[in-house]
Parts: sequence; structure tokens; C-alpha cells
Amino acid sequence: MTKAICPGSFDPVTNGHLDIIRRASKRFDEIYVAVLTNSAKNPLFSADERVTMIKEALSDLNNITVVSYNGLLVDFCKENGISTIVKGLRAVTDFDYELQIAQTNRVLAPMVDTVFFTTCLEYAYLSSSIVKEIASYHGDIEKLVPPNVKLRLSEKYNK
Repeated sequence: MTKAICPGSFDPVTNGHLDIIRRASKRFDEIYVAVLTNSAKNPLFSADERVTMIKEALSDLNNITVVSYNGLLVDFCKENGISTIVKGLRAVTDFDYELQIAQTNRVLAPMVDTVFFTTCLEYAYLSSSIVKEIASYHGDIEKLVPPNVKLRLSEKYNK
């Protein structure tokens, strides 16, 4: 059985994230979606909220496990028998950053490989930061996130 992991902060999860996860779910037997804590970011949603939103958005898939994790991604991979990290790339700048992380992970855990999925063109511009900016001004985010995330963003910014 092949296991892979799609890690990220997912604050919030976007249609671009979901596209990568769905595509990966067709290539691997089991996909873990790991909501990671990024000490450099101040999240809008708690880890539990992000896990719930992802579970709701991917409820139609039966080979997905969504978890939160605080620690090194490669340690999670080792603990769970995961040999592949799946990352999405929107642009060359993403590649520069993700390549550095992939190479570092390879030094820390030689049995763990990283594979890159290029984004679909319709999501090439999309990021969680952009979604939050638009939502904070009550702009239309319907094409950017699933309905459950749109609702939660609306609740956050209408308080």
C-alpha cells in the first residue's frame, strides 16, 4: 500500500489545495493531509478548525486521513510509514522554496521522497493569504474556496 502526505498550514484550505489533494488521492492508496503548525504564521483558524474544514470538503473521498501535527514532517512520515510528500507548485518561486525543503527532508529522512504536482492554471494565482484578504473586505470568494470554508470565513470576518 502506497502512502503519501499532503502537508500545509491550510489557513484556510482553498480550491487549489483541494485540487492537489484530490489528484494525489488518485495516485496513492492512502493520503494523509497534515495541518502543520507554522511558527512564522499567525493563523486565522485554529488547527482543529482547519482539520474540520478539510474533512468536510473532502468527505466524498475514502482514502484520506486529515490530522494536525506539530513537529517535523519527516518525523510524522517515519511514525506513519509514509514514504512520499506531495507538494503543489504554482510558480518558479514555489519551486525554489520547496526544493530547498525537499532536499533538507531528504537529508533528515533518506527514505522519504518529495513529488511535485503543478497547479491547474485556474488556481495558479490562488493562495490562502489572497483568500483571507478578499474575505476581510467581504469580496466574492465563491470560486476560490469550497462552500463550507466560505461560510466559516464569512463568520470570522462578520464578527
